[in-house]
Amino acid sequence: MRVKLENLTKRWGNVVGADHINLEVGDGEFVAFLGPSGCGKTTTLLMIAGIYKPTEGIIKFDGQIVNHLAPKDRNIGMVFQSYALYPHMTVFQNISYPLKLKKVPKEEMQKHAQRVADMMGIGHLMDRKPAQLSGGQQQRVALGRALVKEPDLLLFDEPLSNLDARLRLTMRSEIKRLQMELGITSIYVTHDQVEAMTMANRIAVMKDGRLQAYATPDELYDRPRTLFIAGFVGNPPMNFLEVEVVRENGDYHARREGFDVVVPADRGVKAAGQGTIIMGIRPEDITLGDEGIVGEVYVVEPLGRDDLVDVRIGKADIHVLADPEKGLKVGDMVRLNFDTHKIQFFDPQTEQSLLWTD
Repeated sequence: MRVKLENLTKRWGNVVGADHINLEVGDGEFVAFLGPSGCGKTTTLLMIAGIYKPTEGIIKFDGQIVNHLAPKDRNIGMVFQSYALYPHMTVFQNISYPLKLKKVPKEEMQKHAQRVADMMGIGHLMDRKPAQLSGGQQQRVALGRALVKEPDLLLFDEPLSNLDARLRLTMRSEIKRLQMELGITSIYVTHDQVEAMTMANRIAVMKDGRLQAYATPDELYDRPRTLFIAGFVGNPPMNFLEVEVVRENGDYHARREGFDVVVPADRGVKAAGQGTIIMGIRPEDITLGDEGIVGEVYVVEPLGRDDLVDVRIGKADIHVLADPEKGLKVGDMVRLNFDTHKIQFFDPQTEQSLLWTD
């Protein structure tokens, strides 16, 4: 199923939940709505589901306007953060409930429910009730209930946020595998950028009810269009410094107190002469070496495979990923080298990229 949103808006008086959202989800595509709490991602999802009625705008499924259709008539499956299982029902009864509402014959209902449960790895738990299941098993029941009616569209509202880190990783893989196998168009709401980056074909980044960008994970990571996207996508977050880019002897220099880096001409020419601007660079694009800009280690945070090191250069703090075997300690002096082809520049007033403009 193809889903198209045209100027989709939801307001409650003066409060704007979603503001003129325009995007299209291709048939069989997995799209994530990503953003912080209150950005409008769940509001948009609930309008697609038919639970909220749009204040303005149009929702189309395969080219047909569905604004007037009730949720039960949209052939969608929905998986909630809370699982929303019926506590007095068994796993079988929970999974098969949508089929019961459709008055599917009992034998066929049994067969469909068992097939879906086996697919979810919970076929042996059909007689248990939700209280007898782990969080991961409950999540599988909720997903099975959404799948059993063979929906054209799957909607996920932060379904993994109640699970521990290891189980989230497992369920991420399971959901993505199932979605690819079944080919069901899916929209997945999350505030976790790792979930969005690893699962989605495209990501809609939202802030304050507005769509900031709609692009592939690689494009959002390598070519962020706004300061917000640059800071929100990527873990650890991007470093930001106020600099001035000047041309000197044919080279472009990004400068501030205690900091001077020569940047590639294709980037420097777009940032030079703009006054004070914001430079961004990711911790993984900075390395320690025998040469480079001198800084002092301020904090060392062990992450296991890497140490996240806070290096102070003048009045600026820069986070760098370093090999734990270097044994860095607070107070050590280090030299930093920057991968200048990964440097980003942003206008401090508009917060728009100076490099990736249309």
